[in-house]
Amino acid sequence: MLVLNSSTKLQMLEKILRRSFPESLKVYGAVMNINRGNPFREEVVVDSWSDFKVVITRPQRQTDDLDHYTNAHAVFYKEPHAYRELLENTNAINWGQIFQIQGLQYGICGISRAVALSKQVDVKTSSFRMVIHSDPDTLPDVKLQMDPKFTLAYLDISHSSLLNKTWSRGGNPRCEKYLANLICCFPSVCVLDDKGYPLSWSLTDQFATMIHSYTLPEHRRKGFSRLVTTTLAKKLHSCGFPVQGNVLEANLPSVTLLKSMNAHFLPCSFFRVIHTPFQFLAKPH
Repeated sequence: MLVLNSSTKLQMLEKILRRSFPESLKVYGAVMNINRGNPFREEVVVDSWSDFKVVITRPQRQTDDLDHYTNAHAVFYKEPHAYRELLENTNAINWGQIFQIQGLQYGICGISRAVALSKQVDVKTSSFRMVIHSDPDTLPDVKLQMDPKFTLAYLDISHSSLLNKTWSRGGNPRCEKYLANLICCFPSVCVLDDKGYPLSWSLTDQFATMIHSYTLPEHRRKGFSRLVTTTLAKKLHSCGFPVQGNVLEANLPSVTLLKSMNAHFLPCSFFRVIHTPFQFLAKPH
């Protein structure tokens, strides 16, 4: 196992990962952020260099053992057995904490289950449709006659409490802290009312993925979601990032919106695997 600390190697890795789209998108987004200042303090682990078979991105420093939001890893592998070996026989992953692994290869779920069993760790998996806006010119212009008392702006750290309450994955102090960190580190867009209160928003995570796109129920069907999503997507494009996101199959309003924005639904799904050591299962997080 090697931790890539060389900026030259990390730049080279970014170029190599582009050849393996779309499966490498999650790792690619994290590596791009590392190469552009590393605001989230991530690092890259490979099984070998330069002919690697596995790449994992992980937090650079020890974090709260119960914070699976920050303890998030992205993985891309060329050979499943090499990935399993890296999980089993190295300290690439801290199996003593609650953590998650993200990726676009179905095998990560089965490999996690197999390795976790021997380490007394519970595994919960979820999958989503993966979407990408491959060309900024395909994003339709948004012509919205917005009430002049509303403004298009960036999210502020003071908004993290509202985001935490409205996110399906949130509702706890660790999530609020994580969202505040994302707001500080990465691009976001929101619509504010005349009191500076967010009505609609979207932000970006450490994998350069658009997440938590949300509009307050009383302000839906006014075009805010389309405006926010399009604005953030074009912002990411202008910075050189691939605009990626994920959506539940059953979330028909979001699926319909994305299709109307000419989003490309990828053939591979996005998988999130949350690992919880047995010792934490009975404890509130």
